[in-house]
This record gives sequence, structure tokens and C-alpha cells, in this order.
Amino acid sequence: MSAQTPASPSPGSPALDVLDRRTPPPEFVDAHAHLGPYSLFFIPDHGAADLVRVMDRCGVARTLLSSHLAIQCDAAAGNDATAAAVAAFPDRLAGYLVVNPWQDPVAELSRWAGDPRFAGIKLHPSLHEYRLTGPRYRPVWEYAAERRCPVLTHTTSGLPYDDPAMVGEVAGRYPEVTILAGHSGLFRAGFDDAIEVARRHPNVVLELCGSFMHGDEISRMVGEVGSGQVVFGSDVPFIDLRMSLGRVIFARLSEADRRAVLGGTMRRVLATAPRAA
Repeated sequence: MSAQTPASPSPGSPALDVLDRRTPPPEFVDAHAHLGPYSLFFIPDHGAADLVRVMDRCGVARTLLSSHLAIQCDAAAGNDATAAAVAAFPDRLAGYLVVNPWQDPVAELSRWAGDPRFAGIKLHPSLHEYRLTGPRYRPVWEYAAERRCPVLTHTTSGLPYDDPAMVGEVAGRYPEVTILAGHSGLFRAGFDDAIEVARRHPNVVLELCGSFMHGDEISRMVGEVGSGQVVFGSDVPFIDLRMSLGRVIFARLSEADRRAVLGGTMRRVLATAPRAA
């Protein structure tokens, strides 16, 4: 797949066929994706070119991703892989800089400072077994506040590392930082908590990927907090991009809200800040 693949969704993309043709087709933005193999189970077609092929099929113009290697065991090597993927497809991919709290966060942030291939920061507190509110993450929040870059954090309702309540605590400390609550609590029991956090903190954005997410919950989130605080994410290649996208396309949303969730809100988030690193 050439790095010169057009950024706009193909007019023949099946996902676009169900949208209102009276207005120009939207440019879908996937706010949560990954790259590379994973140690716990087999993932076929996990490379950047594989992802871009599926993006073309689904009409996704741009995807923000982080490396499995980075979130699992080696942030530095994984961030190198993310940077290489974005360099190969600069018009289609953007990176999240993964910061592991146990692997010198300051050094990793400094290493990539000013690099346009990264559009935000990715945290995975439950995988790294370190609470989101802990002091080892302080350099991340200070960095993001200074540069006005978004931070995507994994959230898991009920865990001591990244429960939605912790997102609210950090959002209160750093109101100038846009925090994407990855998976919106992950489990159905956590969706209520994630919604309440977003209602209290306008800098918290609910991200929709996860095995327990479905159209009714998406509609409820938009109804409760507004489409300006809800963004589409697929978690590809953990979860099939086509299924994740379909849940939003067929959710009970107005056309304006659907377009915001599928790309408008995330484009606004990215437009308000320089590149993350």
C-alpha cells in the first residue's frame, strides 16, 4: 500500500452509503487503534498497511494509534514502531506517544518533543499496574497542559488503576488537558460512571471502543453529555474496525451528532493543540 493513499474516504465505501447523501460525506476519524503483534494471542494483519486497507474499505480518513509493544513491555521500542508507521502513511495515520510510568516518562517525553508524527499521549494504567492519579504520571499531565495535547487513557470500571472516578480526579486537577476516557469504563456497569465524570468535567471525552459497547449506549452517552464529548474509536486490531464503526452508524443519533462522533469532535480536539511531541 502506497504512502500516497488519498486521505478522503472512497465514495464507494459501504459505510458512507447509509449516511445522508445530501451533504458531503464525512471524514471518519478513528481515535483509538493499535499496531503490531500482541503477546497473549494471535492477531493477523496487524501492520500499518493492513490497517490502511481496512480504513479504505470503511471510509476512515485518519486513525490515531499506539504500538502494542509500547503499551505492553517496551515503550521506547514501541514508540519507534509507531513513528515508523506514521512516516509510511503520514496522511492517514497519527501516533499516540505511550508513556510507561516505570520506564522514565520524562526521558520518553523529551525524546519525542516536537515530533509531528505524534498527536497525543497514550496511557494504560491497568496494564502497567500504576494508578492514573499517581505521581509518576505527573510529567505527562504537565507536558499535556503545556502543549495542549490530548491524553488517551485506558479506563476499567472497578479497577484500582484507571476507574472512571480517577479520570475525573485528574480532569479536575488539569482542566486545560483534554482526556479521552478510553472504553468509557469498559464494562456496562462503568458506563454510568464515565458519563457522570464527563458531565462534571467538560475536558473529558468519552471514547466508544470495547466489546460491551452497543448502539443504545452510544445514543445514551450522546444524549447525556452531547456529541462534543463523544468520539469514535475501534480498538482495531483487537476489535474489527467494521463492527466498531457499524455500532455508531446504526445508533439512534441525529445526522449532526453522528458526524460529530465519527470525526468532527476528534478533529476539533486535534485542531486546538499543536502536535503532542
